[in-house]
Amino acid sequence: MAVLDTDLDHIFPSSVLPPFWAKLVVGLVAIVCFARSYDGDFVFDDSEAIVNNKDLQAETPLGDLWHHDFWGSRLSSNTSHKSYRPLTVLTFRINYYLSGGFHPMGFHVVNILLHGGISVLMVDVFSVLFGGLQYTSKGRRLHLAPRASLLAALLFAVHPVHTECVAGVVGRADLLCALFFFLSFLGYCKAFRESNKEGAYSSTFWVLLSIFLGAVAMLCKEQGITVLGLNAVFDILVIGKFNVLEIVQKVLHKDKSLESLGMLRNGGLLFRMTLLTSGGAGVLYVRWTIMGTGPPAFTEVDNPASFADSMLVRAINYNYYYSLNAWLLLCPWWLCFDWSMGCIPLIKSVSDWRVIALAALWFCLIGLICQALCSEDGHKRRILTLGLGFLVIPFLPASNLFFRVGFVVAERVLYLPSVGYCVLLTFGFGALSKHTKKKKLIAAVVLGILFINMLRCVVRSGEWRSEEQLFRSALSVCPLNAKVHYNIGKNLADKGNQTAAIRYYREAVRLNPKYVHAMNNLGNILKERNELREAEELLSLAVRIQPDFAAAWMNLGIVQNSLKRFEAAEQSYRMAIKHRRKYPDCYYNLGRLYADLNRHVDALNAWRNATVLKPEHSLAWNNMIILLDNTGNLAQAEAVGREALELIPNDHSLMFSLANVLGKSQKYKESEALFLKAIKANPNAASYHGNLAVLYHRWGHLDLAKKHYEISLQLDPTASGTKENYGLLRRKLELMQKKDV
Repeated sequence: MAVLDTDLDHIFPSSVLPPFWAKLVVGLVAIVCFARSYDGDFVFDDSEAIVNNKDLQAETPLGDLWHHDFWGSRLSSNTSHKSYRPLTVLTFRINYYLSGGFHPMGFHVVNILLHGGISVLMVDVFSVLFGGLQYTSKGRRLHLAPRASLLAALLFAVHPVHTECVAGVVGRADLLCALFFFLSFLGYCKAFRESNKEGAYSSTFWVLLSIFLGAVAMLCKEQGITVLGLNAVFDILVIGKFNVLEIVQKVLHKDKSLESLGMLRNGGLLFRMTLLTSGGAGVLYVRWTIMGTGPPAFTEVDNPASFADSMLVRAINYNYYYSLNAWLLLCPWWLCFDWSMGCIPLIKSVSDWRVIALAALWFCLIGLICQALCSEDGHKRRILTLGLGFLVIPFLPASNLFFRVGFVVAERVLYLPSVGYCVLLTFGFGALSKHTKKKKLIAAVVLGILFINMLRCVVRSGEWRSEEQLFRSALSVCPLNAKVHYNIGKNLADKGNQTAAIRYYREAVRLNPKYVHAMNNLGNILKERNELREAEELLSLAVRIQPDFAAAWMNLGIVQNSLKRFEAAEQSYRMAIKHRRKYPDCYYNLGRLYADLNRHVDALNAWRNATVLKPEHSLAWNNMIILLDNTGNLAQAEAVGREALELIPNDHSLMFSLANVLGKSQKYKESEALFLKAIKANPNAASYHGNLAVLYHRWGHLDLAKKHYEISLQLDPTASGTKENYGLLRRKLELMQKKDV
């Protein structure tokens, strides 16, 4: 296996870096490639997996992590994605604790360092793949293949397809999975460090440790379990020296020596295969048991090919997806954060020109497989087989072959398979160098690929720093992707640019007429712009398409309430609560409807439900206090206000509402203290100063009343009530001055 290393001598001269310095260079290059993302925001899926995930916060018991999915939902829930990655979530929780909150820099730095560490580890992995496991009598490994392993590790470190895993915080699942995946592989290799007299290698401890690390990898991301299959392939081909071509020839010629095949009589190999098989089956059984309700339920927009009626259409499209993944490894220039929703239209006929991509993929794969199985060069067979094994086996969970997945193409799932690509590419460069005299040209091509990939990593990392850059970068790659337009519209709406947001939401609905989330968001903006009729049409269409869409039902109720269609609004709110029982915002809006209808008891009950479900629901508490105040129930209003402030002690709006109640109850001193506290928290609220002035007016502190009336009018000169009260105070002060004279 040292032959390949010799062939690469023109790229890395004989004075190749020592192992320590080679690893240091690889690690630094890997970090430099993605360092630009260190101060990026939380983008795309980060908001759901991190910012909105209660499992990161100290209030959530650590034990809940083992019963929740990656997004914080219970695994037993029908809506759970079943992505069980508790160890990844645990690292997020540690990040949250050390950062003192949701500060993205700490999260990003950990991802960058993880990629750097994995790239360093890859030097050892590639050394085993290219150099094999041959030892001297003193236990030192031969054929370290330093040039091949360094080149392959550099190709891995700078591959742009890794940007999503490194620059996107949720990509930590793939990084941690890869870390323990490779540790498991290297641990398995340790089992063969020493041999007994019969030449059979065995070390139960290292095999069991490898299975354990594989289970840890799976608890970081589901792909991790595939390392056990890869270990088995490595054991059979490299350690057992299993030659497929030789076996086939003996079978065809009915050679009796087949019966005495050494591998079949190798007790150590059979024992290790038994351990791997039983360990893997046990881990998968536990994983399936924890999932609870079976596999997740995905929609057609997530993976349209898997919903095709024709098996032929499904097969063609799955293979087309494989070819796209292969192309992303070969030419990672067109990268996109999401490849669903029309980004890749279905192939519905064999006459579609894209079928050429399938033919090209299988032509290359079959050629590689033939070389891997039939080559007379044993070293070549093993390198190609291991390269194909690393390329294919970790990709199997994303292949749709065993179960439906929730995406079409996902760059993040290529982090592990890219190892196989790097093996094959490095082997290819070695083969080219061996059969051509233009070695300097090959060296220039290799260095050019490394430089271009580094540059692409830097550029792509910059695009992942903010949602606006990330979403807009996708327009040139997937202009037909409705989700891209939806996310740009959502980002614009969050920044207050409603006009531009409407344009992108409309395009998202045009591209995907069943895109209910785009309809819901567009309806919300139209509602705020008082374009109520169109908003009602959109939201009504959304709930017809997806009858269990609780948020759309609630927003439809708000629109119908604004249109004075109170019965329809109440029915819509009830439908929202039916589909999402714990929906405090919907109870709040239902309470507002009842208040408009003067159904005060129903309103209070609805708001009370909102505060039970969400104790920090300030608006519901406030509305209860105000309604009780307006209906003359001052004692009850005071009790509710005090209860609310115990739960939300720093909410100035609650202080203001309770201060008004206390003032009417002639508890002037306590009322004054709350007003002043509210003003300190929000000094520019004109109503706070105006109502404090009214309190002082009633209390007889006229100079203080005059002062706060004037401050209130400076902040809001149009406040008619404050003007009127200020006029009354001035007349009173003038009369008092005349009496004094």
